[in-house]
Amino acid sequence: MGKRTDIKKVLIIGSGPIVIGQACEFDYSGTQACKALRKLGYEIVLVNSNPATIMTDPGMADVTYIEPLNAQTITEIIENEKPDAILPNLGGQTGLNLTSELHKQGVLQKHNVKVIGVQVDAIERGEDRIAFKETMNKLGIDMPISEPATSVEEAEKIAAKLGYPVVIRPAYTMGGTGGGIVYNLEELQLIASRGISASLIGQILIEESVIGWEELELEVVRDAKNNMITVCFIENVDAMG
Repeated sequence: MGKRTDIKKVLIIGSGPIVIGQACEFDYSGTQACKALRKLGYEIVLVNSNPATIMTDPGMADVTYIEPLNAQTITEIIENEKPDAILPNLGGQTGLNLTSELHKQGVLQKHNVKVIGVQVDAIERGEDRIAFKETMNKLGIDMPISEPATSVEEAEKIAAKLGYPVVIRPAYTMGGTGGGIVYNLEELQLIASRGISASLIGQILIEESVIGWEELELEVVRDAKNNMITVCFIENVDAMG
């Protein structure tokens, strides 16, 4: 792909503190992005709440902010720096959620900030459990039977219909945070409540269990011209569950 001439300044969102499911690989990829984009002549504005990273080292970006990663802070940085584009997918779940939130608030549109690296609607299709299910159905890809819920009461009715055990999957969370497998009503009430609280949009998916199935994982990279490459194909040594 050729260099985009409509973009001069790029805002990169870091992933914040290292936690399970969002570790040093994001610091590494963010560092490489800063180097590559600066080499192409783009001005880089970096924001990260974690100063103990390589990407926040002096000289890695043109401007570096060590600030809390929330919508208000990012909005203020956008107003101050006026970037042409925002690159969210190097910030893991944090970056994706923040970009989605800023888009819904109209901040990106107001300041004419383009989202690069990933489309905003693709974030929704991947993170919103209902949108993801609809996308899979359109593609003809079989999935476990599931229904969304926004309250514990709804979750109870769905679980009773599907039969225990069921899997609770909160929307817009990292690595299944707030979710889990439940085997009875008491566990359901606890984890459903926790999942709704953890979800950015207060939504969980109640899904039939496929415990014991073989688990295979593929990671695919695709560019704007629809070129694709599988960079990782894993068989988990443990069965599902």
